[in-house]
Amino acid sequence: MDSRIKFRHLQTFIEVARQKSVGRAADVLAITQPAVTRTIRELEEALGVDLFEKEGRGIRISRFGEVFLRHAGESVAAVQRGVDSISLARKSLGPPLRIGALPTASATFLPEAVHAFLMAETGSPVTIVSGENRGLLDALRLGDLDLVVGRLAAPERMTGLHFEPLYSEEVCFVVRADHPLTARPHFSLTELAQYTVLIPPAGAVIRPLVDRFLLTNGIADLPQTIETVSDSFARAFLDRFDAVWIISRGVASPDIAAGRLARLDVDTSETRGAVGLTTRADRESSLALSIMITTIRDHVRSAVDRF
Repeated sequence: MDSRIKFRHLQTFIEVARQKSVGRAADVLAITQPAVTRTIRELEEALGVDLFEKEGRGIRISRFGEVFLRHAGESVAAVQRGVDSISLARKSLGPPLRIGALPTASATFLPEAVHAFLMAETGSPVTIVSGENRGLLDALRLGDLDLVVGRLAAPERMTGLHFEPLYSEEVCFVVRADHPLTARPHFSLTELAQYTVLIPPAGAVIRPLVDRFLLTNGIADLPQTIETVSDSFARAFLDRFDAVWIISRGVASPDIAAGRLARLDVDTSETRGAVGLTTRADRESSLALSIMITTIRDHVRSAVDRF
């Protein structure tokens, strides 16, 4: 769009075209006739065409004006819809926002992003739902969720959905800070068989990555495992017992930084995968959802840098 064309140019042009009179348009707009005439001339100079023609003692819109009127009307209507949306949001009439969150998002950037969203006073209440990736994506597809925040799912699970990557992370092996394995500079992964190992369940998005990693390193089976998506249970279990937790790095990072957990020296770079935002491909984002997505983008970089 030509930077010389302002919203007031469109409003004035539309009103003159509607009234077929500069004087009547000036009355409606509550400005002087010279101001209307000047605004129309500025618009015509920017476009390089005459938008109105003399007709007797009055004026009529030109053929160029007819073409421009359609687009100008659409533009002003779009702006008005935006203004109305903001007005509704400020009156606490925004639609509810339902977010499915995987642990890696819940433990890192999502709390701060949701807090910042609430401070924006959109008027939309927020619901956070946790669970396995499969169930969250099904709920998104059915319209029970507006957004899923977490890892990119397998291609067959992404039909009808759109994924926006934010960053990538890998899984890691974590234990209690004073776990026996932390006292040793080197150990073999086969020693995992001596401990209870907490792993993601079959429906978790990172489970195939974990299985492939273990098989690649010659571990076909672990004698004692607990499948869980509950990070609160995993933290409590590790606090009481000499267990090993295989989980996305972001989930454990706050505990590692606080010294409650320790990351074992295991190269898991082959498990690296994208973390981001999943939405329905066939649904236009509401104002609240658009603001939430923008807020999450703004908070991701600083949070990711911390872990």
